[in-house]
Amino acid sequence: MHDARSVRAPSMLRLATASLAGTAIEFYDFFVYGTAAALVLGPLFFPTFSPLAGTLAAFGTFGVGFVARPLGSVLFGHLGDRRGRRPVLVASLLLTGAATVAVGCVPAYGSIGVAAPVLLLVLRFLQGLGLGGEWGGAVLLTAEHAPAARRGLWSSFPQIGPSLGFVLANGVMLTLSATLSDAQFAAWGWRVPFWAAGVLALAGLWLRSSLSESPEFLELREHARVPLVDVVRSHWRLVLLTAGGLAVGYAVFYAVTTWALAYGVERLGVSRTVMLACIMAAVVVKGSLTPVAAMLGDRFGRRPLCLTSSAAAALWMFPMVALLSTGEPLLMFFGFLVALLAFISMFAVIAAYLPELFEPRVRCTGAALGYNLGGVLGGALTPLVATAVARGAGVPWGVAAYLTVIALLSLGCFALLPETRPVPRLTVVEATD
Repeated sequence: MHDARSVRAPSMLRLATASLAGTAIEFYDFFVYGTAAALVLGPLFFPTFSPLAGTLAAFGTFGVGFVARPLGSVLFGHLGDRRGRRPVLVASLLLTGAATVAVGCVPAYGSIGVAAPVLLLVLRFLQGLGLGGEWGGAVLLTAEHAPAARRGLWSSFPQIGPSLGFVLANGVMLTLSATLSDAQFAAWGWRVPFWAAGVLALAGLWLRSSLSESPEFLELREHARVPLVDVVRSHWRLVLLTAGGLAVGYAVFYAVTTWALAYGVERLGVSRTVMLACIMAAVVVKGSLTPVAAMLGDRFGRRPLCLTSSAAAALWMFPMVALLSTGEPLLMFFGFLVALLAFISMFAVIAAYLPELFEPRVRCTGAALGYNLGGVLGGALTPLVATAVARGAGVPWGVAAYLTVIALLSLGCFALLPETRPVPRLTVVEATD
C-alpha cells in the first residue's frame, strides 16, 4: 500500500516543482489575456465603442474565462476522480496552450469584422475551461503525495505558479511596451506573448511527463460514477462556502492586476510601463512570501489565516484605492503590496485546505469547483464592476466599497467552515449536510 507520508523530500521537491512550472505556464496564458484586455484589446476588437465601452467589452471577454473555469473543473474533475489526477495535468495544459496561441492569431475587427470579437470570446472560454481543470490536478497531485505535517508547505508550490505566470506575462508585455512604438505594439507586439505560450506549453508537458499518480487515488477502492452528482448531493454547502470564502482573494488580485492597470493608464495618465512595474514588483514580493504563509498554515491552521486575510482585505481596500488615486509609483506599489499580502495569506493555504475538506472519491471535482466558482464571484465581475463604478470624477470610493463588501462576505463564509490542520491523511471533514 502507498502512504502519502512515505514520500521523501527529494521526490516531493521534484513533484512540487513540476506542479509549480505547470501552473505558472497555464496562468501565464490566462494573465497575458488580462493584461492585453486592459491595454489594447478594446480599440482593436471593439473599435465602434467609446473608449470606456471598449474597455468594458474587453473586460467582458476577460470575464468569460472565469465563467468557463467551473465548467472546466467539472469536466476535468470527472476525469481526475475517475481516471486519476495525472491525466488532468496533460489535457488541461494542452487545451489552454492551444487556445492562447490561437488568440494571438485572431485578426482584428478591421480585418474580419464582428467575427473577431466572437473568436476572441470562444478562445477565452477555452482558456478558462483548461485552467479550471489545471488547478485541481496540480494541487491534488502535490497534496496527496505530501506528508501531513508539511502538506501546507508542499501544496503551496503550485500556488507560487500564478505569481510566476503573472510576472512572466507582464514582463514580456512590459518589454514590448517599452521597446515598441504605440503603433507597433497595437499592430503586432501584443500578439507575441500569446505565440510564446506554445513553446511554454511544450516545456510544461515535458516536465510533467515523469510525474507519478497520486497514492491517495491509487488506494481508492471505489470511484464516484458521476462525481458532480455526489458533490451536488452531499457537498453543496461546502462548495458554496468555499466559493464565497475565496471570492475576496480573486477580487483583490484582479482589482490590482487588471482594473488598477487600466484605471492608472486611462484615467490617471500613468504610463503603461510604470503601472506594470508597480504591479509586477508587488506580485514578486507576494510570490516569494507564499511558502512562508503556507508554513504558518501548517503551524497555526488553515482557517485562522483565511479569516485574518479576509479581515485585512476589508480594512485595506479604502487605503489601497486612496493610494492608487495619487498616481505616485511608490504609494501605488505600497497599496498593491499590502492588498496582495492579504490575498496570499489565504491562497497559500487553500491548496491544502480545500483537499482536506473533501473526501478522496470526489475531491478533484469538489475542490476545483469551489475554487473556480470563487473565481466567478470575485474575478469575473471585479474588473467590469470596478470600471463601471469608477466612471465619475474623483477618487473611486465605490470600488473600495464594493471590494470591502466582498471581503466581509468571505469572512462570514470562512467563519462557517471547520479547521482541518493537520491530519495524518487527507480525510473527509464533511460528507453530508
